[in-house]
Amino acid sequence: MLYAGLAGKGDQGMQNPSGQVDRPVSFHFLERSVQLNCDSITMLPKAVKRRVHALKRLQVQCANIEAKFYEEVHELERKYAALYQPLFDKRRDIVTGTVEPTDEECEWQSDRDEEEELACELSDNLEEVKEKAAIEDSKKEEATPQEDPKGIPEFWLTIFKSVDMLSDMLQEHDEPILKHLKDIQVKFSEPGEPMSFTLGFHFEPNGYFNNAVLTKVYKMKSEPDPSDPFSFEGPEIIDCEGCQIDWHKGKDVTVKTIKKKQKHKGRGTVRTVTKQVPNDSFFNFFNPVKGESTQTHSEFTLATDFEIGHFFRERIVPRAVLYFTGEALEDDESEQDEEGDDDDDEGDFDPKVGLHPTLPSLSL
Repeated sequence: MLYAGLAGKGDQGMQNPSGQVDRPVSFHFLERSVQLNCDSITMLPKAVKRRVHALKRLQVQCANIEAKFYEEVHELERKYAALYQPLFDKRRDIVTGTVEPTDEECEWQSDRDEEEELACELSDNLEEVKEKAAIEDSKKEEATPQEDPKGIPEFWLTIFKSVDMLSDMLQEHDEPILKHLKDIQVKFSEPGEPMSFTLGFHFEPNGYFNNAVLTKVYKMKSEPDPSDPFSFEGPEIIDCEGCQIDWHKGKDVTVKTIKKKQKHKGRGTVRTVTKQVPNDSFFNFFNPVKGESTQTHSEFTLATDFEIGHFFRERIVPRAVLYFTGEALEDDESEQDEEGDDDDDEGDFDPKVGLHPTLPSLSL
């Protein structure tokens, strides 16, 4: 399977006179190679160039079929999201303490392994183990609060603080708010609607804002550009839309109040001016940068924004408990190590990559 955006796959770099592998092929060399290739095509006999044009028309048809493929993938994701949702609802109820799981539901393989290990120890030295167990039980009783906490406290906040991509966005003043986060859900666009997905952050009543749900919509398209059909690499993000947060008075963590002294030019008097300025916060995630920024900055911001939303959709929401325990973090680190090894072998990457979350874009 071919991954879009991978430049020079299989190139091992240029050989220097000593026979050692030098740095990967430079952009200048590639540019020159492309120019030489174009020149050679223009020199082809007219009949051959005519056949090349026929191949290009076939390539456009391939791109259109590929676009349909991704539309069906999106529909398949929507279908299976409905099957996952009852399980995610049960997860939410356990996290919030609305439902207490049964003993059978709480049984896990690691618990049985510990019991078997304990049984072996008992058979070896019964009295010693009994004494140690009594001491441990006593310590646990002293250390454990008498009141059983409700659900799994700070479940989502723990995930935010554990995942680098999210912790980089997290500020200290965000943490008390995220303690009230009950659930994060993904909703896919319905059949016949433009391709999109929505992240919904569900909060319990709190002293910071009135919204029960904060949403972020990611709008996508899966069709080749008529003016450049060969650039199609799968669905791409075209826009994202946050929501208005109805903050309680004085609780908006996305702004801060500063005081600045101003001197009157004529009278020479000094006065103190108070104004609000933007403040770093995770909750800026619901207010994408638009309007005044340059096109380059807007594209960069949109790509970063989509990467974060993508991570919520593909990793955090489906595997939340594993990020809470840290097991998914180990898997991510292993994947990054493997990707790093692949990067060393495959040379330079094109910065333009396909954005489809589950399947690599196909270079046809």
